[in-house]
Amino acid sequence: MKLCKICHKISATDQDHLDCVQRRNIELGDEDFKNKIPEKLNLSKYDQDLGVEVRAILEHLSKYKDS
Repeated sequence: MKLCKICHKISATDQDHLDCVQRRNIELGDEDFKNKIPEKLNLSKYDQDLGVEVRAILEHLSKYKDS
């Protein structure tokens, strides 16, 4: 028995909990996706072509990424 490095609870096996590992992978994948949104859309070129609602959402996501 050892402690899970992610949640710091006792693990019956000598490895981290599978659900903790999967949750961490999903969170890291989400962060990568959020970081790449402005680059994929190239907001500086197509800013005027986007609708007001879409621009507001993308600005919110890019601000959320910075904080």
